[in-house]
Amino acid sequence: MYKSYSMELAGRTLTVDIGRVAAQANGAALMHYGDTVVLSTATASDKPREGIDFFPLSVEYEEKMYAVGKIPGGFNKREGKASENAVLTSRVIDRPMRPLFPKDYRNDVTLDNLVMSVDPDCSPELTAMLGSAIATAISDIPFDGPCASTQVGLVNGEFVFNPTGAQKEVSDLQLTVASTREKVIMIEAGANEVPEDQMIEAIFAAHEVNQQVIAFIDKIVAECGKEKHTYESCAIPEELFEAMKEIVTPQQMEEAVFTDEKQVREENIRQIKEKLEEAFAEKEDWLPLIDEAVYQYQKKTVRKMILKDHKRPDGRAINEIRPLAAEIDILPRVHGSAMFTRGQTQILTAATLAPLSDAQKIDGLDENVTSKRYMHHYNFPSYSVGETKPSRGPGRREIGHGALAERALVPVLPSEAEFPYAIRTVSETMESNGSTSQASICASTLALMAAGVPIKKPVAGISTGLVTGDTDDDYLVLTDIQGLEDFFGDMDFKVAGTHQGITAIQMDIKIHGLTRPIIEEAIARTKEARTYILNEIMAPVIAEPRKEVSKYAPKIIQVQIDPAKIGDVVGQRGKTINTIIERTGVKIDIDDDGNVSICGLDQEQMDKAAEMVRIITTDFEAGQVFTGTVVSIKEFGAFVEFAPGKEGMVHISKIAKERINRVEDVLTLGDVVKVVCLGKDKMGRMSFSIKDVK
Repeated sequence: MYKSYSMELAGRTLTVDIGRVAAQANGAALMHYGDTVVLSTATASDKPREGIDFFPLSVEYEEKMYAVGKIPGGFNKREGKASENAVLTSRVIDRPMRPLFPKDYRNDVTLDNLVMSVDPDCSPELTAMLGSAIATAISDIPFDGPCASTQVGLVNGEFVFNPTGAQKEVSDLQLTVASTREKVIMIEAGANEVPEDQMIEAIFAAHEVNQQVIAFIDKIVAECGKEKHTYESCAIPEELFEAMKEIVTPQQMEEAVFTDEKQVREENIRQIKEKLEEAFAEKEDWLPLIDEAVYQYQKKTVRKMILKDHKRPDGRAINEIRPLAAEIDILPRVHGSAMFTRGQTQILTAATLAPLSDAQKIDGLDENVTSKRYMHHYNFPSYSVGETKPSRGPGRREIGHGALAERALVPVLPSEAEFPYAIRTVSETMESNGSTSQASICASTLALMAAGVPIKKPVAGISTGLVTGDTDDDYLVLTDIQGLEDFFGDMDFKVAGTHQGITAIQMDIKIHGLTRPIIEEAIARTKEARTYILNEIMAPVIAEPRKEVSKYAPKIIQVQIDPAKIGDVVGQRGKTINTIIERTGVKIDIDDDGNVSICGLDQEQMDKAAEMVRIITTDFEAGQVFTGTVVSIKEFGAFVEFAPGKEGMVHISKIAKERINRVEDVLTLGDVVKVVCLGKDKMGRMSFSIKDVK
């Protein structure tokens, strides 16, 4: 049965159609926000997937180019693999919803979002987040929702909810907050050094808006929601835990995990598993469960140690950062390089500078974003965690971590006018034991400064964790979590910024939300740790950007010309600009505003190219002196090319001070001569003189 529901959300109408399409999905919602249309569906398998110890949730965000009236580029005129924006949107839908499914649920679940029409003022990403939450809430899939999401901008010091395209262009904040009825469950932000207090205010302003949306979803669920189906629980039998404790006591498990050496801990756990497998050799139904049971046993042990005893596995204090180290100029020939180490987490970043024409071109649904000048790429090879597997290119995690670091650094980059380069940083994970994304932010800041990129301020990042008890007041926030505390804890709260404020946040949790005191304490802890890293670790290595780029980096000269004369520089079918490039070996980019960027390694040739551009675009006046080449000789005089595509004539009477009978008596083809401009002759050609040069 088809039903439609509407509400006003941030000044625009949100409409949800239930039962109109995709009736065979477990849950489906056709979402309309303004003219944006997204179909969100939730489907689940009938039976659990065998042989797995995790919840198999897949989230898809499909961008269709017809949504913005485009045909995909390239030879294959259909959409290919997911864009970076689609991957990031899938992750931001996944993160708040995953903790709301039962922990022992093993049925495959897919949340699919099909973007069918895009209104630039109504975010399809936000529409998909709401659509997935509604489709799941009305389905028969077990889900402890509903949840809702709101985007927040900061325009002229005022919060703007679900900002329009124009508002996003001038906003100092791009914040997305997801909530349940009681708590915040996801935070994602990019910001222009927004102070901590203002960020907290924005988060809870979004939380209040989310409550309006949840009330709207509750109405839909009450009328259209299906009864949740029962499922086969995959929880570990309690009798297995009791039997394990007789063989490996809690004290022995605590001793096994209480070490700051990841390899030592893994060896201890391996020996415990062997011991249990021997003991349960005749219990065939228990043997396949030992890995998961040991994991759960470790988790309970670590959480008890932290929460009750205030003991961390590596012996650190609750607010203590692991040993830190930083260095630059690791790689001799790259344009800038740095390595940042925090305990057993180590990142090496290389920075590369290139002309603006090397900026990444983006063919997506957001017509305001067509290129990207700064690119941050993050790699996570298997050797960084002591494993072996073939490299298949970046996965969703790598793309997400790269985007987080990119978002953290964009606010401090110089403008194109100040620094006309495309910039790429690549963070290679050398070793990983927690929060490599934040280490990559620190390493990239150092690499950019070493490369001579005049960033406004250095940026550092750190992650905090959380262990909770049975009540909202029973919790402990941990500074600088390592891998074990991430795996067994309840939160990974990453915050990056400068001394002045926050530039990026990403929060992942495994529980049903965070209270305001937890969020406030986590943000305060990251501020404290960030300040220490910036002052005590990064500043002594390199306090400010180098004044010049590396000798191996291309140099760039910028020449401003009248936009009306761009065609003169380009020439017919590109002949003029290609001639300049051939003669000087430089690379030239011109934008629509008349900014000409000349890029090369040879300063003399770059200066020569710049002079050619200036000459070509100059309004010639009598008395100007040029150096040119004789390109043609006639009976009445010679033609001199003084810039690519620009020629003037020297009459035979203007070649020498004495009278000559033949031009060839003084000039030959290819001669380089100085000429002075006499203005234009009767035929409109530039008229030059050699003999009148002073």
